[in-house]
Amino acid sequence: MSLLTRITNIFSAKQSNQSIGIALQKNALTLCSIPVSLDKHDNEKAVFNSSALVAESYEQTIASLQDELSLSGKVHLIINEQQSQVVQIDKPSVPEAELHGALKWQVKDLVTIAPENMVLDYYDAPIMAGKEKLNVVCAPLKELKQLVQSITEAGLALESIITQEFAFKNLLPVQPDACLLVCQQPNEEIVLMIVKQGQIYFHRRLRGFAQIANKTEEELSFSVIDALSLEIQRSTDYFERQLKQAPIKEIKVLLPIALEGFVARKLSENTNVPVTLLDLPQPYHEQREYGAVIGASMAAIHAASELSHVQEAANVS
Repeated sequence: MSLLTRITNIFSAKQSNQSIGIALQKNALTLCSIPVSLDKHDNEKAVFNSSALVAESYEQTIASLQDELSLSGKVHLIINEQQSQVVQIDKPSVPEAELHGALKWQVKDLVTIAPENMVLDYYDAPIMAGKEKLNVVCAPLKELKQLVQSITEAGLALESIITQEFAFKNLLPVQPDACLLVCQQPNEEIVLMIVKQGQIYFHRRLRGFAQIANKTEEELSFSVIDALSLEIQRSTDYFERQLKQAPIKEIKVLLPIALEGFVARKLSENTNVPVTLLDLPQPYHEQREYGAVIGASMAAIHAASELSHVQEAANVS
């Protein structure tokens, strides 16, 4: 199932063919507004914006940006690491209809969010030692309600709430072999992910890499590359040994820094699989600092593409 909880907008909102991705970062808010239509002329309507927080408030920043940009469309919201906690548990032996309610009490001692203020969703994790596992994502309900209200008051419709891992995953085409992603939002920590057949098998949020954009080639070569390579090796070892999976086939890099290509080349020297840059969809391939919000918006783009293919097939027949 999709992550996190889908919230149906009960307020009226302007109708639009724009898909809006909004990422709540530590000290900033990043957004893109991308046409859902496949018409190339609509691409000129794309909007990209990154702004420092207004009065340290996401809600005020959303209102300020809406006053400036007059956006309309469906919003895919990326909550940050401080707003969500992810834990992995054994899948409870309860009927599917009761699963969601049971999870809150099973994870209450594993997270710092009180059960009465918790909203959660879950997705399947790889089976380990014959046991079904779930990854449970928890977020504070009160804070999310405030964010939802600010979005609806701006005349926008909230379509989904996700974490950055799912936004980045959307940028990778579904493929049978495992791929390790090294991804980052500007001035945020790096996240490592292993994706196979469209499913997240593993992810880790690293520490100490938020300011990698400020490093020189010498500084990157001296310590950063080796530290990152070690984290990659640990991740692939876990994937192969603990999850009993075949080795990854490639590594894709999305780092919004000037020396992104240099990092990829250096990483390739420390591994025996190809290391390349993660391609962003055309015509937004140069907007690499907006990779997460582009990924968040891609669900609507994919749906429009599939509908177009169905309509074309129907017309042919």
